[in-house]
Amino acid sequence: MDELLKKSGYSKKAIWYYKNKTNVGIIKYPTVSFMYKGICGDTMKIYLMIESNKIVNAKFKAIGCAGAFTAGSALMELIKNKSVTEARKICELDIVDHLGSVPNKKQDCIYLAIKTLQKTLNSMKGRKNIKK
Repeated sequence: MDELLKKSGYSKKAIWYYKNKTNVGIIKYPTVSFMYKGICGDTMKIYLMIESNKIVNAKFKAIGCAGAFTAGSALMELIKNKSVTEARKICELDIVDHLGSVPNKKQDCIYLAIKTLQKTLNSMKGRKNIKK
């Protein structure tokens, strides 16, 4: 499988994330979670634990291809221990830079991860029950 993913254009880091299911799972009692279906049909759900405006834990589940899982894994790594404001600033290029490379045809997976994060964070607006 490693060789197939490598030939497809995935970096060693992306392959490692995919094989090890990095950050894949659920947070039992998340501060916030949100599910989003991308234009390609893949679906991602992000679970965040936020304390004092800081993302202290982040997990995701996905129904999709290797691209969705590598993008989700990388994004969760990028947002952990960041403030909500910092997490909002993360973009597609940050994920690509973090991974090293992903196939061009999988850019929609990176967009899926970013869009799901944005919608997850936006779903918190106005909530007063965020742990401080």
